[in-house]
Amino acid sequence: MRIDAHQHFWKIERGDYGWITPELPSLYRDFLPEHLKASLDKHRFDGTIAVQAAPTLAETDYLLSLADADDSIVGVVGWLDLHDPNHRDHYRIMASHPKFVGFRIMIQEMPDASRILEPAFVEALRSYADEDVPVDLLLRSDQLEPLTRLLELVPNLRGVVDHLAKPVIAEGCLEPWLSQMSEIAGHPGIYCKLSGMVTEADHAAWRYDQFQPYVRHASELFGPDRVLFGSDWPVCLLAASYDQVVEAIERNLPVEWGEAERARLYGLNAKEFYKL
Repeated sequence: MRIDAHQHFWKIERGDYGWITPELPSLYRDFLPEHLKASLDKHRFDGTIAVQAAPTLAETDYLLSLADADDSIVGVVGWLDLHDPNHRDHYRIMASHPKFVGFRIMIQEMPDASRILEPAFVEALRSYADEDVPVDLLLRSDQLEPLTRLLELVPNLRGVVDHLAKPVIAEGCLEPWLSQMSEIAGHPGIYCKLSGMVTEADHAAWRYDQFQPYVRHASELFGPDRVLFGSDWPVCLLAASYDQVVEAIERNLPVEWGEAERARLYGLNAKEFYKL
């Protein structure tokens, strides 16, 4: 099974997405399963993981309703606020849906990333880790230090770092991203999504070879069993087409990787991580 492990759907009139404005014309319209079908068919993807893009429970409900109506959505990653004392009640409702596969922590949106180290947050995450719940981790490379400390406190977390933790590709920066990702990769329950890179480069002037050090390092650190392909469609359209996103990965994978490693990257790892 080939799976795009990270993409989004939205309907502008719902009003969930304050960050999508008319000033982003490539994104300021509806993006629904029928709009993605041609790209999935072209690249032989059997299904996708639809990931939340708004910090609301209502948007997660909307994605689950889309999943009910479309077989191409094999899983939904919802939103959960672990600072909310009622997070367990919200989780139980979401988890009752057969296509709910986990939740995402939006560290990127926190003014102070060290909030993930607050005792109540750590205690909550430990409880989900003990239940082996898959957790997506959205953060920037300048927020990796608190994550390394969090993983020391929750070493059994089943987690996946979205978008390689958004390294500063436009400037070609590798450190301290590389050292911190190496530390994070030392936790066997943590995976990495090879996704979201084109939007971290110069949107108008990126080159395929710019992504090579990031793809190669992440692939080597996490190994072929802990990396997942994600298009980050339609956000990727700010800088590249779906075809170009696939090409950016293919051109830069370790040269020794063959069909077995690609099968894991393009689906098997997502199937195992999200327990499909």
